[in-house]
Amino acid sequence: MTAQVRKLSISVPSDVAERLEAEPNASAYITQAVRDRMRLDALDAEMAHAGIQITEQGVAEARARRAAVEAEWTTQRRQAVRDRVRQHLLDEASGSHQQSVA
Repeated sequence: MTAQVRKLSISVPSDVAERLEAEPNASAYITQAVRDRMRLDALDAEMAHAGIQITEQGVAEARARRAAVEAEWTTQRRQAVRDRVRQHLLDEASGSHQQSVA
């Protein structure tokens, strides 16, 4: 069964219009973007309900901490992690995954 759809007429800034005009299916693109935002809003509401306040300052501080950590990672370290994850997924898929002792 197909969900009901409604046709809307919206006004957007020219840079957004240009981006949407480049999309093969602008309606699907907008729908996904709005649904993504709805999920973020729901997460914010859940966090608030749990007593966790998300502030712009807190987000900025978290981004700065993340950038600092990422700046310390070498290309080789990133590749090593990717390789380990890939191998783990391959092992798990083949059923040869053995639980390691930490």
